[in-house]
Amino acid sequence: MKREQNVIEEPSQKSMKKQPLNSRRNFLKIGGLAVVGTSLILSCSEDDEMRRPPQEEVFDLGAGDLGVLNYAYALEQLEAAFYQHVMDGSYWMNAGAEEKLILEDLYNHEIIHREFFKAAITGAVNGDSSQVLPDLEFDFSSVDFTSRASVLQTAKLLEDTGVAAYNGAGQLIETPDYLVIAGKIVSVEARHASAIRSIFDEELTSFAGDDLIDGNGLDLAMAPSDILAAVGDTGFIKTEFTANQLPTS
Repeated sequence: MKREQNVIEEPSQKSMKKQPLNSRRNFLKIGGLAVVGTSLILSCSEDDEMRRPPQEEVFDLGAGDLGVLNYAYALEQLEAAFYQHVMDGSYWMNAGAEEKLILEDLYNHEIIHREFFKAAITGAVNGDSSQVLPDLEFDFSSVDFTSRASVLQTAKLLEDTGVAAYNGAGQLIETPDYLVIAGKIVSVEARHASAIRSIFDEELTSFAGDDLIDGNGLDLAMAPSDILAAVGDTGFIKTEFTANQLPTS
């Protein structure tokens, strides 16, 4: 079941300020997620080295705003891929009308977010694809897409982590326009997280539970290093890439 009918034209850096933010299906997102790849140093003879095919260079997200944009693009790819699997699974087919509407909206949002970031980053680097995070490969075999509990628990994890990631990434953004967008995106991600919690958790106050809101009445923020650990624990992202130029705390 393919639903990727939404296409966003590639914006220039100047036109990014003019993107409509009040449309239900045109939210822009800036957030954070990265996977740190490991390196393996091998000792070998010159003959072995000559016979070994050259290894493909591992992509690094980059520094500054470019790094943050690639950081967000990785999260958008992950969320879009997850909800694509949800929409193709039997749980969604048999879900109630309310849950279908919520999940389909989240799916459409993530597709738009993913395509926006791909176009925005490509425009920002003048089409230099070597600076744009490539399409990532995912493995969702640990998720049972026939099970309501498995699907919604995973959605809850991804959305909660996304909110905390955006809060933690805000301090890394240098361009004021991006920071304004990031502030709006945090509220959108929180709406996603709240919707999932409202239909999944039994506690009526779960949408703003103590596991999310601290004693000062503020939503949690996670440093990039904590996000990396949380995402690594899922095992969802199979493509290796690094975040060597982004702060880890």
